[in-house]
Amino acid sequence: MPGWKIEEGSAGVRLDVFLAEVVDLTRSRTEKLIRDGRAEVDGKRVTKPGTTLKAGQWVELQIPEVKSVELMPQDLPIRVIYQDSDLAVVYKPSGMVVHPAAGNPDGTMVNALMMKLDGLSGIGGEMRPGIVHRIDKDTSGLLFVAKNDKSHLFLSEQIKEHTVQRAYLSILIGRLKEPEGDVHGPIGRHPVDRKKMAIVPNGKEAHTHYRVLEELRGATLIEARLTTGRTHQIRVHMASLGHPVLGDPVYGPKKSPYPVEGGQLLHAFRLGFIHPTTGETMLFEAPPEDRFEYWRKKLKQ
Repeated sequence: MPGWKIEEGSAGVRLDVFLAEVVDLTRSRTEKLIRDGRAEVDGKRVTKPGTTLKAGQWVELQIPEVKSVELMPQDLPIRVIYQDSDLAVVYKPSGMVVHPAAGNPDGTMVNALMMKLDGLSGIGGEMRPGIVHRIDKDTSGLLFVAKNDKSHLFLSEQIKEHTVQRAYLSILIGRLKEPEGDVHGPIGRHPVDRKKMAIVPNGKEAHTHYRVLEELRGATLIEARLTTGRTHQIRVHMASLGHPVLGDPVYGPKKSPYPVEGGQLLHAFRLGFIHPTTGETMLFEAPPEDRFEYWRKKLKQ
């Protein structure tokens, strides 16, 4: 059963909030695990999600084994770039949801992973086995997945500490004034439209660094590097500059200057991290899909 010592910086935080952060689970799933008696504080079972933590306490969480029978393995078009006994790096095509949820019971990356890999961690629960981090449905690119719980916790910690290298390619609407820059803006749920994210005062810290790679016709090709990894971060931050991602149906203009189909032109092309067993620095890169390249070439000067 994995455990964590509560440091001064986490003193006063709710138990469910702390566990959701360190294990990268949803609050609702964390609350359920606590109410089911799977959490302990200093060796005593705690069933109240709102329990306030104190510095020096030792918190443990029992994570149930994944029930793979709940999901059907499916032969879907994902590419396994690398794998060993601890983890795999995969290329997700645009248009594919990472894990099952309401409205997407199958056809997800998880269904494909169950077909292609010989094991997945159970920390994410029955519907998210192996999933340590995610990218949007219409974003393509690289993700790592954990094949056991030890690797899942190790990789999750790197994400929490912002040491994972994540870089994206994107085509934005319009021309940026500066060749590179930084966007700092806390991200949380939109105050009115709960299906959207927005820069809000009480949001989570978010930092995106961008640099211009190529000026296109009425558009710009950029590389964006994430220090943090909030939901829709690049899409929200670039839209806040007045240059939303081309093809973005949520944060872009109602009438796009170009008839891009299939969602936003955003691709996770670089992924770097420390291997949980060997300690080796792993770095992977993958080019964008044909759809992305079509528009880059079409919009060249």
